Amino acid sequence: MSTLSAGGSQSAPSFAIALLSIAAFASAANMRIVDPLLVQLAHEFDVTVGQASIAATLFLLANGVFVLVHGPFGDRYGKMPVVAIACIGAALCCVTSALSTSLAMLSATRFLTGVTSSAIIPLAMAWVGDNVGYDRRQATLARFLSGQTLGLATGAALGGAAGDWLGWRAVFWILAAIYLLAGAALLATLRARPAIARPGKRAEGSMLGQMLGVLRRRWARTVIIVVALEGGMFWGCFTFVATDLHQRFGLGFAFVGLAVAAFGSGGFIYVTIAPHLVRLLGERGLCLWGGVGLGLAFAALALAPNAIVAFAAIVVLGITFYMLHNTLQTNGTQMAPEARGSALALFALCLFVGQAVGVPIAAPIVDRFGAPPIFWAAALFLPALAIWFSAALKRRG
Repeated sequence: MSTLSAGGSQSAPSFAIALLSIAAFASAANMRIVDPLLVQLAHEFDVTVGQASIAATLFLLANGVFVLVHGPFGDRYGKMPVVAIACIGAALCCVTSALSTSLAMLSATRFLTGVTSSAIIPLAMAWVGDNVGYDRRQATLARFLSGQTLGLATGAALGGAAGDWLGWRAVFWILAAIYLLAGAALLATLRARPAIARPGKRAEGSMLGQMLGVLRRRWARTVIIVVALEGGMFWGCFTFVATDLHQRFGLGFAFVGLAVAAFGSGGFIYVTIAPHLVRLLGERGLCLWGGVGLGLAFAALALAPNAIVAFAAIVVLGITFYMLHNTLQTNGTQMAPEARGSALALFALCLFVGQAVGVPIAAPIVDRFGAPPIFWAAALFLPALAIWFSAALKRRG
């Protein structure tokens, strides 16, 4: 594999990575921010909690589907400009959400927020692929990952705290402000540094043709299949960690919420040490030891005699998941250098589909036998997947 990206060998400007990370924070936080607001929304609009959940479901649906549109669009017109415009659009949608007077209006604005916000993370990653040499890309993506990790870790907590203290509408005003800050700063950066706005080498053909062109590549299919399997198994199991802590150890929901924070803290540990790990282990080593670490952590969760051991295992899950997943992300940026937006859109879609399939498969098992059986399944499957992908990397050279 080439050691340099198609877009250049130098490092991307640090301030650009920081702004993209802020945008990724808002996009990731948005995925879970409505969950703790459902009771308030049900009371506000005089519906059941189940009916109110449509506001969360429509966002996730749009977030998963419309990434397929944004990827080729970013390839044609420039990834950074599309990310900046998406931030402004998402900010306007969040403002409209805050002003909603009915559940139907809120659901529609949440759907539109998903449409706009879904462009941010995959196109930001694709921009890094265009502007950072392959030898530096994994460490740079880890820096970008800090915003996404923080957003995933704190989205539900931010929604719950702000909703309790200020009301549910305030949550959307806060998100709108973050999106607006990131979008305005990115637009100012593009005006000051127009060179970073230009599209990379453009793929020929229609948007659909670009997608099919990516899928014709054997390596692209390999990466996409692996990320779908990783997403399905990991998130299909991790979704039930909080439930397991409550059922097995009797933890209150406030303490159970710390499980998400513990996973996020593990992610931040990885971000902090990623440059050293990349130099020490290399790409294949990160993949291999990440998978082995995931296996050991899930086994520890299944066997945990108390909550302390379980929380320690969750921190290890955060570290080792991002060791494996960041390796997949890095390879995702190199699947089709001339159509990175399209390639990363497919990458994000398959990760989303994997999660959407994994959770309902795991749910009936948890209902009947509890969470430990699915933890054991992950403890066996994820190391095997990592070993297989590490071998594929070696064959690819």
